[in-house]
Amino acid sequence: MKIASFNINGIKARVQALPDWLDEAQPDVVVLQEIKSIDENFPRELFEDKGYTVETHGQKSFNGVAILSKLPLEDISRGLPGDDEDEQARWIEATVIGDKTAVRVCGLYLPNGNPAPGPKYDYKLAWMERLKARAADLLKSEEPALMAGDYNIIPQDEDAKRPEAWTKDALALPESRAAFRRIVNLGFTDAFRARHHGPGHYTFWDYQAGAWNRDDGIRIDHFLLTPQAADLLTDCQIDKAVRGREKPSDHVPIWITLDA
Repeated sequence: MKIASFNINGIKARVQALPDWLDEAQPDVVVLQEIKSIDENFPRELFEDKGYTVETHGQKSFNGVAILSKLPLEDISRGLPGDDEDEQARWIEATVIGDKTAVRVCGLYLPNGNPAPGPKYDYKLAWMERLKARAADLLKSEEPALMAGDYNIIPQDEDAKRPEAWTKDALALPESRAAFRRIVNLGFTDAFRARHHGPGHYTFWDYQAGAWNRDDGIRIDHFLLTPQAADLLTDCQIDKAVRGREKPSDHVPIWITLDA
């Protein structure tokens, strides 16, 4: 089972690049972030014609997440539990039925949090507390489960080309990193770090200041796996080359394969 995560930074802008990548990479399941579209306007036929079931949790002009799956989906839910008044579309989950086992797949777009300090940063930290509660529940199920998406967290200095440029940014503040570690330390595996070590691995390059040409990137898109999912992990890779193509997102896909 090949599962990918991709912050597409607007489905309208990526209406050619995303299908092209799907044809090339052939993932079974994709969680998307920043679709920036209400559900009714998402071009689902583009993906249904390729064999994908499409489930969206959209929002006009901002945020928005989706799951595309060639495998059967069950028990789809939208919205991160813990705050009934939260109207931002940042969370979607479903059970994917594989050939060997079922996997609970959660797609997320964690708040950026800038400027920090401030209300946006308070929202980010509160959202991460809710995420930790949902993560704990996933662990209690003792079933294969994962949380994948744009976490807007640079976990360690080695996850940035120039860590000194991010010291006052909400993506790398000590409180942000500590909140992320508290989630991981519940018992999750960072899939990419389980397969790759050291600096130089990034999933995001800003559009400004020639960041891509200088490989001035950061690693902020992550797969966190429960122990039962980690036992099934066979690979995790970043499709870096996608960033250098025509009309790219500022993120690139990251994907895992599970023996499921």
